[in-house]
Amino acid sequence: MLTLITVLVVEDEPLVRMDISDQLQDLGFKVLEAAHADEAINMLMANLDIHVVFTDVDMPGSMDGLKLAAAVRKRWPPIKIIVASGHRRVQLDDIPAESRFFSKPYLAREIASAIREMTA
Repeated sequence: MLTLITVLVVEDEPLVRMDISDQLQDLGFKVLEAAHADEAINMLMANLDIHVVFTDVDMPGSMDGLKLAAAVRKRWPPIKIIVASGHRRVQLDDIPAESRFFSKPYLAREIASAIREMTA
């Protein structure tokens, strides 16, 4: 039996979050959603089957997406991380090793392809 890849989408803009979540589900992924980093951390603690965190950089709350990515890498090293931003130029040094960065607007199929490569 094929195991579904579980992706946690962390995005504070509800329409953007719903859009990418729906598209990733249509492409065969199990998708969980969080509106900010604190909610994402709670979901990670409650769901041990999350394979990938796909996070926006600019978010309200106690940490932005870059700090969330660092926290995920430190606490859950096997989880793959994809970071996206429409405003900031993010360098590879800004994100954890073996993570990916996408500028907005991105294509869901490109995100899906990266997820499949990272979890293969």
